[in-house]
Amino acid sequence: MSIKITNIADSYPETIIVNMKKNILILLAIFSIAISDVIAQDPQFTQFYANPLYLNPAFAGAARCPRLIMNYRNQWPAISGTFVTYNASYDQYVDGMHGGLGIQVMNDRAGEGTLNTISANLMYSYRLDITRKFSVNAALQAGFTQKRIDFSKLTFGDQIDPRYGFIYETKEQRFGPTRSFPDFAAGLVAYSERIFVGFAAHHITQPREGFISTAKLPMKITAHGGVSILFDRRRKDYGSFSPNILYQQQQNFQQLNYGFYVSRGPFVGGLWFRQNFYNADSFIALIGLSMPTWKFGYSYDVTVSKLSNQTAGSHELSFQLQFECRPKKKKFRAISCPSF
Repeated sequence: MSIKITNIADSYPETIIVNMKKNILILLAIFSIAISDVIAQDPQFTQFYANPLYLNPAFAGAARCPRLIMNYRNQWPAISGTFVTYNASYDQYVDGMHGGLGIQVMNDRAGEGTLNTISANLMYSYRLDITRKFSVNAALQAGFTQKRIDFSKLTFGDQIDPRYGFIYETKEQRFGPTRSFPDFAAGLVAYSERIFVGFAAHHITQPREGFISTAKLPMKITAHGGVSILFDRRRKDYGSFSPNILYQQQQNFQQLNYGFYVSRGPFVGGLWFRQNFYNADSFIALIGLSMPTWKFGYSYDVTVSKLSNQTAGSHELSFQLQFECRPKKKKFRAISCPSF
């Protein structure tokens, strides 16, 4: 018996080959939550301090006055519509509750909306002043998540005609297009005037998220910390240097982010490096403007892994509106962490 191996490009038009490659990437994202043998991971943001409630619910109310934050991330734009994530949050400190309240909404679209995830979360962060110079925020979060698959955007091998392309109806079995579940998280931030450390646990109950199995969403553990060093202690608006580190673990996946921010007047810049414990992922550059009532940041991830020639990196934008509030009844120590 002989086996003849042919190049797929010799049998199918180029447009079919492009579509098949694109669908492989989409299906990888879908299968990560559709079967139990592959573990899903949360969307991530490079400007994690510009998305504080997503990073750690203990940041709710940390700025005291009301603030509205919006984030946009386009990961791997060279592969059209692969991972595009939108996020919006609002939070403020409430004196009568001795803590902060926050709400955070996220929409993650994979494969031009083939896999769509929407989540909404409410959080409360209690503030405790341990000493005159040291405080702790402890938070709880409850939310709801829905994942949806659009089968009309999927194509399969049994639909292909060698001459005319995708013309047949697929015989692949379809399953329920949506999966919804409650979700819970908790967080802690301890800080003094210039030093801060935090810890957060998301998906505490490890909810079932699989479409065709009992696959669970693994708990995500986050630890972060940093220090803010003023260039001139007599002039806090003169500028600062802030080295930071962020560690995240979800199931067997571990990631480490480390770098620094530099601010001078309204201008902010940052350089970061992201890696897991086996290989490098991205080199990150950030620029931003920080004004009294608004903040804007742009960052670009330069992919340095084996995917560097395929992805064109990642773009991320953040915008924050800081609203006025009533004068302080007593001294309020805000967390001196970076804005981006």
